Amino acid sequence: MKFSFLKKIDWWIVAAMIPLFGVSLATISSFSDIGTTLFYRQLIWVIISMVAFFVISSINLSVLKRSKVLMGLYAFGVALLVSLVFVGATNKGATSWLDFGAFSFQPSDLLKLILILILAKYLARRHVEIRSLKHLLITTVYFAIPFTLIFIQPDFGSAIILFFIWFGMILVAGISKKHVLIMFTVGLGLFMVMWTFVFKEYQKDRLRTFIDPLSDIQGTGYNAYQSVIAVGSGQLVGKGVGYGTQSRLNFLPEYETDFIFAAVSEEWGFVGSVIVLILFGIILIRILIIGYKMNSNFELLFAVGLFFYLMSHVVINIGMNIGVMPVTGVTLPFMSYGGSHLLVECISLGILMSFRNQSRSVYKDDSPDVFLR
Repeated sequence: MKFSFLKKIDWWIVAAMIPLFGVSLATISSFSDIGTTLFYRQLIWVIISMVAFFVISSINLSVLKRSKVLMGLYAFGVALLVSLVFVGATNKGATSWLDFGAFSFQPSDLLKLILILILAKYLARRHVEIRSLKHLLITTVYFAIPFTLIFIQPDFGSAIILFFIWFGMILVAGISKKHVLIMFTVGLGLFMVMWTFVFKEYQKDRLRTFIDPLSDIQGTGYNAYQSVIAVGSGQLVGKGVGYGTQSRLNFLPEYETDFIFAAVSEEWGFVGSVIVLILFGIILIRILIIGYKMNSNFELLFAVGLFFYLMSHVVINIGMNIGVMPVTGVTLPFMSYGGSHLLVECISLGILMSFRNQSRSVYKDDSPDVFLR
C-alpha cells in the first residue's frame, strides 16, 4: 500500500514535535513587526522540515549502512567545514555559515548527523572486540577532525555537541572506560600546558567567562544574566503571549534563537516550561524505545547517537538559559529560529523512522572498506 509507511511512524514523537513548533511560533510572532517576519520564515522551515521528515520516513535507507556511502558523506561534510575558511559567512564572530543569498546553511548541523551514522557503523561491526584501544583511537579520529574544524571557527557550542555524541556512543558501545580515562588525562594535560605556556591573558579571560558567564554581568555575562531574569519573571503561569517585557523591551538578546526558552518561560511561566520539558522527554524516551526494538546494532547505535544529539542540545540550551551552563550559542531543538538545525533534526528523526519501517529486513554489508570494518 502506498502510504503503509505511516503505520511505522511513531506518532508520539510527531505529537510532541507539533506543540513545540506551535509554542515557538507563537513566541516568535509576539514581538513587534520583526516577529511577524520571523514567524513566516520559521513557519516555512517548519513545513519544509516536516515534509522532509515524512518523505525520509517513507524511503528505504539501507544504503546508509554501506561503508562507502558513509565515508563519502563524511568526506563531503568535512569538505563543507573546510570550505568555510574560504567562503564562509561570519556572524557574531564565528565563521560557521554558508550564505546562499536567500538562505544560509550551517554545515556543523549536518556533521552531527553524519558523525552519528559513521560511529554507529564503525561501533556496530566491533561489538566483540570493542574494548581494544585501537577502536577508541579510530573513533577519536572520526570525531576529532570535524571537532577541530568547528572549534576554530570558533563555534564552541557545536563542538561540544559533537563531543557528547562521540562520548555517549562509545560508552554505550562498551569501549573500555580505562582507555577513555587515559585519553581524558592526556587531554587535560595538554590543556594545562597550553594554559600555562600558550594562551594569552585575554584568551584566559574569555575561558573564565565561558565557564562562569554570570561573573561578568556588565560584559560577556550580560546575556545570561538577562535570561535568568526573564525565566524568573514568568513565575507560575507567565505574563501571557506578547507580554514578555524582557524580550519586548530588548533586554533579552537573541530571544528567537539562543534564548527562546527564556522568552517562553517569561510568557508561559513555570507551567509552560514544564510542559516543554515533558514534550522533549517524550521525544527522547521514544527514540530510545525505538532503538531498543531495532534488529541490528547499527540501528540501535544510531538511535543512541540521536538521543545524545538532541538531549545535549536541550540540556545545554536550557542550562545556559537558567544560568547554570556557559552561553555557547546552542539551539533548542524544534524551537529556536533557524532552518538548517530544524531540517537536520527532522531528517534525523525521519531516518530513524525509515530504519524502524525496514527493521525486519536483513542487511548484509559487502563493502571492502577496511577502515570502517
